[in-house]
Amino acid sequence: MTDAVAGLSLERMAAVAQSMDGIREEDLEPGDLVIIRTRNSTYSLRVNGDGTFDAAGGWFARHAGSGERVRIAGCTWGGSALLTRMVAAPGMCLEFTNRVLTTRIREVRHVRPTPVSTVH
Repeated sequence: MTDAVAGLSLERMAAVAQSMDGIREEDLEPGDLVIIRTRNSTYSLRVNGDGTFDAAGGWFARHAGSGERVRIAGCTWGGSALLTRMVAAPGMCLEFTNRVLTTRIREVRHVRPTPVSTVH
């Protein structure tokens, strides 16, 4: 757990989570790309329109699963408190529904493609 949440009650963690910088499910649209750099790996997640992501890098690259369609369970500070609508936030660990848990997230980038009709 990070120093910011160590020893906090579940209610206090929920309050801290509301003000955290990070990417939430409602921030994303189909086609968006989320790039996540953890302590040990870099992941790229392409957003699909059905609540899934095409995952590459990190564990998926090491286990021949790049491009695998996955769901995100949420983010955790390393314990059992899971923020289910949080896709990625610095200081937290990302948990996929296939039970893959990343090391702590160091950086998150959200890239939204620019439609061709608006490029001049």
